[in-house]
Amino acid sequence: MAIKMIVTDLDRTLLRDDKTISPYTAGTLEKLHASGVPFVIATARPTRAVRKAMPWLRYDGAVFFNGAVVTAGGESLRAYKIDGALDIVRAILRDKPETQLSVEMEDYLYSNIPPESLGDWGSDYGYTRDFHETGGRQVEKILISSENIQPEGWEREYERYIPEDLYMQMSEGTLLMVMNRQATKLNGIRLLAERYGVGLGEIAAFGDDVNDIEMLTACGVGVAVGNALPEVKAAADEVCGSNEEEGVARWIWGNVLT
Repeated sequence: MAIKMIVTDLDRTLLRDDKTISPYTAGTLEKLHASGVPFVIATARPTRAVRKAMPWLRYDGAVFFNGAVVTAGGESLRAYKIDGALDIVRAILRDKPETQLSVEMEDYLYSNIPPESLGDWGSDYGYTRDFHETGGRQVEKILISSENIQPEGWEREYERYIPEDLYMQMSEGTLLMVMNRQATKLNGIRLLAERYGVGLGEIAAFGDDVNDIEMLTACGVGVAVGNALPEVKAAADEVCGSNEEEGVARWIWGNVLT
């Protein structure tokens, strides 16, 4: 089966632990681009985080915010956003005021987490206590965490605040993401596959976390990197080298470029 599109997650998949790629990976992606095979990134990261932290990364299409925003060649194809975010976050803070909340809106982060605790998220960031800035606006994503509740209990603790048209998903065991039910990596990939005239069965997808499982099982070849979670490896068709071993690039070179 000929692979006609490559889709990959970024963190802990294409990127090394220090958020860079090796010269070998860079060269492989350049070769892939020259071959005409579309290269797509599918990430939970916001658009600005990729643009600012990885200006050197060249891609044909992108699925940002875990699927809330889909672009091709810099053009927006679709946005699956959340209505009523202010009501949700205020209900949570009313009952659980210790909750750490962040809202992504128009590629800007509003959060009740103090700036000194945000680390790399500090750019394009507004500190807020009541999230009034989001009133009457659609947002891309709500992020939830709590120091008073163990992460494995977050979904159970917060599910009553989440309307049926939204869903929750853990990200790397550190954040609970809340998104529109249509905002998934797979839905974004479907849009991009249609844009480039490629069938799902002609796509190789790479990932490491639970939010990658759906795309790995739906695409023609689902490849888990060697450092992926056990359940991701179990769902994948193949396992390649880890993100530190240039696993994605070496698989592309051996299966697409030769």
